[in-house]
Amino acid sequence: MNFPLFALPERALRSAGSAARPTAGSISRLYLMLMLLAVLALAGCAGGNAKVDPTAGWSAEQLYSDARQEIASANWTNARERLTAIESRYPFSIHAQQALMELAYVNWRDSENEQALAAIDRFQQQFPNHPGTDYMLYLKGMINFTPASAFMSNLTGQDPAERDPVGLRASYDAFNDLITRYPDSKYTPDAQARMNWLVNTIAMNEVYVARYYYERGAFVAAANRAQIVITDFEGVAANEQALYIMMLSYDKLQMNDLARDAERVLDQNFPNSRLKAQGFPKKDVPWWNPGSWF
Repeated sequence: MNFPLFALPERALRSAGSAARPTAGSISRLYLMLMLLAVLALAGCAGGNAKVDPTAGWSAEQLYSDARQEIASANWTNARERLTAIESRYPFSIHAQQALMELAYVNWRDSENEQALAAIDRFQQQFPNHPGTDYMLYLKGMINFTPASAFMSNLTGQDPAERDPVGLRASYDAFNDLITRYPDSKYTPDAQARMNWLVNTIAMNEVYVARYYYERGAFVAAANRAQIVITDFEGVAANEQALYIMMLSYDKLQMNDLARDAERVLDQNFPNSRLKAQGFPKKDVPWWNPGSWF
């Protein structure tokens, strides 16, 4: 039995085809839904990994007390976070002033000297008449007195006078400011002792420069640099080598009168000097210093 074939009208075929294809509007809505789901998923992940601040809601007193405990335990990172929180959350409180002082100390002990000096500068600008200024000047002197490189200098046997004199002079200036402004401070005696050491160390730095010039044949520069030691650092032990360099340099320049004058002053002030007989002293280099292996 043959069934007749019935063809659908052309308009019906077009309608069926258009219903099967998604419209531009439906595609846009689907895309927006997918994007929204992705954003929500990312937000959920971020929220799960967010660090919770354990000090949220703490008072200045709580933060400072906890910071002091961390300092006592040498937990410098935690102490720094507590002190910084005080400075940012309670900038006009009494604790903020003390926190800034403690922050300078913590950074110094944690070998963050630049941050320590920055904290001191902020303190001096914000609280110029604070009763703790003498301590901050002392700490500023100590930071430059014992830079981060001092540890390696101890290992290698490097003379402190061979260090960059900028830090030495900055330390001297801070201690001198302390002694001048606060002569009765409890930090003044130690600052004075360190200044005495610094004066000779800075003078020896000039001697090393003068000796460098002399050993390379720059006799005029050597004599001039040694003269600076005599005129600017009266009465220090470094004067002995400075006079010796002047004597040698003037002799090389055939300036005999000046050479004899330098020798006469050397003999008068350092009658037991061994420089004329033995020459420049040699540094004692530790056995673990690679320079001693050659």
